[in-house]
Amino acid sequence: MAYLATEHAHVLLKVVLICLFWSLFWYIVGPYLFKENSTVDTSSCPPCRVCDCSLDNFNSISLDVLNSSFSDCGKNNPEMNKELKKDLVDLLSEELNLQKDVANETIAHTKVLILDATKTLSHYQKEAEKCNVGMETCEEGREKAERELIEERKLSALWEKRARKHGWNDSRKVQCWN
Repeated sequence: MAYLATEHAHVLLKVVLICLFWSLFWYIVGPYLFKENSTVDTSSCPPCRVCDCSLDNFNSISLDVLNSSFSDCGKNNPEMNKELKKDLVDLLSEELNLQKDVANETIAHTKVLILDATKTLSHYQKEAEKCNVGMETCEEGREKAERELIEERKLSALWEKRARKHGWNDSRKVQCWN
């Protein structure tokens, strides 16, 4: 009985996945298939035009003569006019200056990062030195305590030996470490 339930679940899952696939397919591909038949314009605004140059002329002309072929393109835009009047040397020098500015900004940012890393390194070195001093102090204290414990055990053993010599007998067994 359980086998039938899992088999039905697999079949149901396959049907759902197939339906999902086809709905996504029609959602993505459908608008492109029916675009010719549709009379409704999907864009909310008309296409933007910087200049009145046709695309047919643009596709047939090589990129080398692009600046000289469309002399009327961008007449009404002062920024475009200014850019089109620049010669190649000015454009290259402007590009080099921009790259130089970017490189200088990168170097300044790198210097700030290096200073920050140096400060952080100095802070952690100081913390490490404090930790090392603390460890040395702790180790010295441990060694001193160990020496004193050995000395105390020797002294206890000596006193116990003297007490036994004078007749003292302890009912409980105390083990001495040497």
